[in-house]
Amino acid sequence: MSWTGWLIFFLVIQVIHFIGTWKLYVKAGRQAWEAAVPVYNAVVLMKIINRPWWWTILLFIPIVNLIMFPVIWVETIRSFGRNSTADTWLAILTLGLYTYYISYTQDVTYIEDRSLQPKSTAGEWISSILFAIVAATIVHTYFMQPFTIPTSSLEKTLLVGDFLFVSKFHYGARTPMTPMALPMVHDTIPKAGLKSYLSYPEIPYFRLPGFQDISRNDIVVFNWPIDEFVDIGPPAKGYAYKPIDKKSNYVKRCVGIPGDSLEVRDGYVFIDGEKNDLPDRARLQFNYGFRTKGQINNPVELLKRYDITDAIGVNREQNHYILSAATEEAVDQLKANPNIAEVFPLKQEKGIRDPGVFPQDEQYNWNTDNFGPILIPKAGMTVDIDTKSIPLYKRIIEVYEGSEMGTNNEISVNGNQVLLNGRPLTSYTFQQDYYWMMGDNRNNSQDARMWGYVPFNHVVGKPVFVWMSIDSNAKGISNKIRWERLFTTVGGEGKPVSYLYYFIAGVIVLFGINFFRKRKKA
Repeated sequence: MSWTGWLIFFLVIQVIHFIGTWKLYVKAGRQAWEAAVPVYNAVVLMKIINRPWWWTILLFIPIVNLIMFPVIWVETIRSFGRNSTADTWLAILTLGLYTYYISYTQDVTYIEDRSLQPKSTAGEWISSILFAIVAATIVHTYFMQPFTIPTSSLEKTLLVGDFLFVSKFHYGARTPMTPMALPMVHDTIPKAGLKSYLSYPEIPYFRLPGFQDISRNDIVVFNWPIDEFVDIGPPAKGYAYKPIDKKSNYVKRCVGIPGDSLEVRDGYVFIDGEKNDLPDRARLQFNYGFRTKGQINNPVELLKRYDITDAIGVNREQNHYILSAATEEAVDQLKANPNIAEVFPLKQEKGIRDPGVFPQDEQYNWNTDNFGPILIPKAGMTVDIDTKSIPLYKRIIEVYEGSEMGTNNEISVNGNQVLLNGRPLTSYTFQQDYYWMMGDNRNNSQDARMWGYVPFNHVVGKPVFVWMSIDSNAKGISNKIRWERLFTTVGGEGKPVSYLYYFIAGVIVLFGINFFRKRKKA
């Protein structure tokens, strides 16, 4: 639904509200016209039901308002003496239209000084839970969201089992695009496996101002742009459209920012011809093979000594093993072992085409180790369009700046001519910024090399803190927790430092202050 559609919807709701409540406004000592003025009528209603004016703001926050509207409906009828359980359920089940019945058929009296305390313990619990959900939803949506590292694409930098806090405000919080959704869950209801949202209506994309731009080499959480595909293949059977904010969450390192010319040479990223200088906490990994000077009884133990992922694929006749991933530092240590004859990288040569690599077009003989050069689009940048370049930008024009931006674009090729919605297209100006996201575990990461650019409207936030880290392969409860990673920062220089003890001390101080404050008040 467009902004115009939402404006019309909002005005219709205002008319419905006025017709159903103006008599109640009058009985509360207000003027009838006050029920008709948008926003102001909500502020007046808060005074009528003896609630703070800032509740009005909560009515305009998507998802939060799904909780607040039923609360307001119930509070309104209770302000006029309708306190029974039946009244409460009728107000909720009729979506607030029960006020029409009360307003036009019942002789009710306004209770100006009614008690706001819940009538029962259950009511008190429900009230507390509702507003805890409201507060948590606001924090989750606009400030900080928990996130789990599910795959090894950033292994050694971020580990599988790391639990992160992702800042929404660094790059600007994106307002929800699916207003009809359960709070604090993503696309499915946990355990039930059911959709947690309705695809329609949908709010147009909007982002609050952030206080920093995405910098090259930032680790970024974003919505997977091609979530309708399975391993870059055709859409799954029965697939339904997923709004941007309900696409799967991914976390990668942004190695290319808008305006960059990016190339991958033997697995290393080059920007504008210069090798990308990664921060010292980044632990770049590649796949290697090695040969021993003789049989080794337990190669796994040998690799663990150098913090190398277990070997996969073994040719014992040639004493040949394949590592799944290793850092250059670990490889140098392995080479120094007297039992190792040779260590060699497992990389594809330049010019060998991998059909699964972006843009999945026969004109480009690229693979994951040797890729590009490719231009990272920037908002306002104009590029020439022809049959050679259109595979790089087709999805941007058709989807990211087409159907997801409120229009339906279609690219076609007729001979040597590129057509946009049936009209010749020779150049294109980009409407938003794009980024190139890759994993540090280069040979074990499904990233932009397979599916291309990440639009800025898909960016979720910036990981800032590891608050928990669990090694599922370790034995024993205490061993499963990576204690040295608890409460460490994601960014910064040098070895990560745990702030766990500072956190514990802070919690103790807060509990102490709260205890003495309550004691003094008593």
